[in-house]
Formats: sequence, C-alpha cells, structure tokens
Amino acid sequence: MIRQCGILVGGLGTRLGPLTRATPKPLLPVGGRPFLDLLLEEAARHGFTRVVLLAGHLGGQVAERYAGMRRIAGRDIAIAVAVEPQPAGTGGALRHLADVAEDAFLLMNGDSWFDIDLRAFAAPPLPAGALVRMALRRAPDAGRYGAVRREGGLVRAFSPRGAAATPGEVNAGIYVMRRAVIESIGVSPCSLETDVFPPLAAAGGIEGVPLDGAFVDIGVPEDYAAAGATIARRRRPAVFLDRDGTLNHDEGYTHRPQALRWLPGAREAVRRINRAGLFAFVVSNQSGVARGYYDLDQVDRFHARMDEDLAAIGAHVDEFRCSPYHPEAVIEAYRRESPCRKPRPGMILDLAAAWPIDLSRSLLVGDRESDLAAAAAAGIRGHLYAGGDLDALMATLLPPDRRERPPGPAGDGPCGSPAPAVPIGLPGLAAGKPTAAAAGAPLRTGWRSGRPAAQPPRRGT
Repeated sequence: MIRQCGILVGGLGTRLGPLTRATPKPLLPVGGRPFLDLLLEEAARHGFTRVVLLAGHLGGQVAERYAGMRRIAGRDIAIAVAVEPQPAGTGGALRHLADVAEDAFLLMNGDSWFDIDLRAFAAPPLPAGALVRMALRRAPDAGRYGAVRREGGLVRAFSPRGAAATPGEVNAGIYVMRRAVIESIGVSPCSLETDVFPPLAAAGGIEGVPLDGAFVDIGVPEDYAAAGATIARRRRPAVFLDRDGTLNHDEGYTHRPQALRWLPGAREAVRRINRAGLFAFVVSNQSGVARGYYDLDQVDRFHARMDEDLAAIGAHVDEFRCSPYHPEAVIEAYRRESPCRKPRPGMILDLAAAWPIDLSRSLLVGDRESDLAAAAAAGIRGHLYAGGDLDALMATLLPPDRRERPPGPAGDGPCGSPAPAVPIGLPGLAAGKPTAAAAGAPLRTGWRSGRPAAQPPRRGT
C-alpha cells in the first residue's frame, strides 16, 4: 500500500507579488498558520508517513521548518526536503524524487487543498497501462484551469487555459503516480501539466477520478485572500470510537500487534465513517501503561498495525488518543486521577480543541458504560456496542456515503468537509525555535497523547 507522499512546494508565486518575495508560497499564512501545515496534516491523518517536500524558491526556509521526524496527527512522520538548485518546473522538480521514490506514491500540489479522502483515493490499484491516477473536480470556470476531456475513465486530453468560461472537469492537483513517470522525464525545466501529462494522456496512461469536495487555491491574490475564511469556517462532525472491545477483541491489556483481532465489521465501520465525510477518532483507556505491562511506544506500534490493516481497505483513523493514567498506577508518573481517563471527557474535549469538530453533531460508540458517561460529559451522543457487526450498527447512525449524494456546494448537508483550522503539532527547528517564515504562526511540539512531560499540556493528562 502507498505510504509515501510528495508535495510540490517550489513555485515562485509570482502572481502573488510582494507576498512571496521573502516567503515561499506554501509557507504563507492561511487561517493563522502556514498553508503547508494543513497539507502535511492531511497527509498524516490519512496515513502517509513518509513525505518528501520538493522545494525551490526560498527552499531553505522549507527545510529549516520541516525537515526531520515530526509528530503530526498522533503519528511519527518522516519529512525529507529536496531543494532544487535552479527552477526546474513541476516536472523537473519531480526528478529530485528519483532517488527515494517508491514504486507508487501520492503527489500533491503545494498551493492548493482538495478535501477528499486521500487514503481511499490511493488504495485501488492503477488500471492496466495507467501510470497516473488524477483527481478531478468540477469547476464553474474550467477555462481558467484548462478543462480535462475524459473518456471511459481515462483522461484523454487537456484544453489550454484561457478557453471559454464554461463548467467542466479540471485537474485538482492530487495524483497517484508510478515511479516510471519520473524515469520518463528528460530535459529540465519542464512542466507536468504541459510537457508530461498531455502525451501520457494521449497514450491512455492517466486514469481520471472525478471527486466532490471543498477546494482552496492560494495561487492568485483573490483566492489567497479568501482561503483563510474558507478554511476557518469549515467544521465537521466526528465519531469517537473506543478501542478494545469495540474495534478489536479485548484480550486483557491488549498491546502486541500480533494479538490484534478485529471485531466483525470494525474496519468497514471506520471506512463508512470516512466515506460519510466525518472525522474518525479512537479514544481508549490504556491503564496497562500505568501498571507497567507495556509502554507508550508499544501502544504506538499497536496503532500502527491498525493503521496498516485499515489502509488495506482504503480506511483511516484521523488520530488515536489514549489515557495511560490510573490512580493505582505502579509507575508513579502515571499515578493520578486524570480528566482524560474515561468516564471523564478529557480526550474528547481535547480533540475538539485541536480539530475543527462540530460536537453538536458528533457521537461516540463504545462497549462500556464508562464510554457512554464520557460521551454524556462531553455533551455528545453515546451508543453502546453490544457485539455483532459494527458496520451494520454504524449504518444506522450515519448519513449516507457522501460520494453517493448529488454534487452540491462544498460543505452542504450533515457531512460538509472542513479543513482543520488550528495549528498542528509541528516543531520549528530541532531546538524548537520557529523560523522567520513561521513568524506569527503558532507552533506546538507534537507529543504522544498521555506521555508525561515536565509541564504537560491538558491533552492526555
């Protein structure tokens, strides 16, 4: 399955004028934080754990802020930065991925965001003969971007930009790509859009997948000015899931990845949540950490195994949270009455503070009364799982798959799909100091929910 993601962040941003003279376009603030933070959060929450940023203009700022291992959306994300010495275009920039590219990888533009399920988009194998899967969106003015002509699931041609302002499908800037595309790129500079994709499409090498979702582009001044408001006002419901006894068999302090046994319909239930356009969070008490039976690294490994199994069917959990505390803990650091240990609502409330969640339309599913008590204390609906097919239960609780609804304005209906409008857990430099490019953008060092610290934040305590 695909775990690698490349992001094109090297453009000069000339259409934004003075805004990009001293700041790379993807580091411009949107909603109070660098736009690239949002894209990295999207990649991380969908389970892409190896990221390569393909930088150019002022690429040193990108490397300074992001290169290294980062904790994002509760996961360890390895971020590499490749800085091109001379402008090479989007195609030429892709050549810098050659030494590390996996057989298939996700590629995203660094100046736009399309609210789709990236894991579901990347999960199916490419059809025979195709080297690229291209996300398509419907635009009211396809001429601005260049309309896509699609036949039988394949992109066949692209209209030049500047054509008549009529509705149509356009390239949304997200791709699944085979390494062979990089190997086919010759001279540099070159453009993916004008030099690489047209001949590939003519040869039947691009699968086109039309998708519906909110879209933000920061490439021109008027769109950049509107981007912050678009992102900030978007919120969505969440489903909070207990872990042991709800998603997987409770073996008693379950923590070994090889002991993971999914309950009937559990993986499919998570996928249903994803496809309904809701957040999916796991909130679990893990007093086995407090009792010394295992540590938080082992909890992480168990969750990584869950991630792998979910990704295999095109599903994902947006973030795992756990409370390792217990009033009778053997390990002193975890011996406390924690507001994040269910039946208290701390984990739910902390997630609501860190993500753009609409709690009024959210719910929790668990197998214990303590789960329902935590839901009630957080002011959300609680549903008791008493065994059986979890997906069948979820089908009675959720609205339809948003992909099956007629396309409408982004965000319509009970599953409107927002972008997170708060900072993610990204440190600046290794020493924790923000870079000049990040001035005014709050940075929080990512940490594992429940890991003690000298001055622990409320989350997980």
